[in-house]
Amino acid sequence: MYMSALWTFAAACAVTRPPQALLSRRELAAAALAVPAAAHGTASLLPVPASAQAGFKLNTGVNFPTASFGLQIYDDKDAEELTLVALECGYRNFFASVLARNQRGFARAIQRSGVPREELFICGSVLSNQAQGFDAARKLSARGCRENLEAFASATDYVDMIMLDYPGPDDDSIRGQWAALEEMAAQKTTRSLAVSNFSPRQLDVIFADKSATVPTVNQLPFGVGFANIYDGNAASIVAENSKRGVVVQAWSPLQRALRGNRKDACAMIGQKYGKTAAQVALRWIADMGCSFTTAGTRKRDGAPARFRENLDIFDFKLTQEEIAALAKL
Repeated sequence: MYMSALWTFAAACAVTRPPQALLSRRELAAAALAVPAAAHGTASLLPVPASAQAGFKLNTGVNFPTASFGLQIYDDKDAEELTLVALECGYRNFFASVLARNQRGFARAIQRSGVPREELFICGSVLSNQAQGFDAARKLSARGCRENLEAFASATDYVDMIMLDYPGPDDDSIRGQWAALEEMAAQKTTRSLAVSNFSPRQLDVIFADKSATVPTVNQLPFGVGFANIYDGNAASIVAENSKRGVVVQAWSPLQRALRGNRKDACAMIGQKYGKTAAQVALRWIADMGCSFTTAGTRKRDGAPARFRENLDIFDFKLTQEEIAALAKL
């Protein structure tokens, strides 16, 4: 029901972000409690496993690590502390959504950490689907681009990726949104452009302009237990994006995977590899040819252990039979 509603929204290009979509992300992230930072205000960094940097080559030629930390915490202070923990655990790919209202806290953590900027992949986001028409969408999107740079200013003067979060209400609006992101790229304050929650038809609005920059990533609700609007086969959404040169990044990758029979199936497969149900579910996404961004957890849930668990998926692969079995759930 949720997936159907989300894609119905995307296909219809609703003018406002549906309240249930925002609540879903809030519920999934659950507002983490603060985790103490390491001594002297910097993260106590562990060696970053090479596997954690394994990823996809974007259509720009840049490596995009498979595992991203997408902190859905609605508080700058908690975001700062948990970002430091994520850095300590080995994350180097970060999605700092404007919807989470914590980009300044995230930036403070990056500044405090001492991790060289060139080791990080930082993605910001722009929400401008409220604007209708080319000029209005372009203006609101341009403001969103500037606001990202202002929010991140304590840590960096550029982002590796800027993501358009939700398409505008019609084709002309989408073109206006994309024009603003193109301007940000021309100013060299972002190295790549991306979208979120775009259907193939909405992607093709961008592709209709042969001179347009091709999106690198399309961030979508994807994972074990998610169906899609094409034919119920999870491979189809990957194929639709892949043939356009776009990498799918799963948001809320564990939302449905860790419930009911899906969790049981992932746990059973995990016994074979010595992995948890969550690790199997994330490995399935990677084996489907997608990246993912996971949210923070509450301190009492054991944030450091959970963050390391989410990264520890690169030393095994699922069989084709296991991939197919999980895709049917």
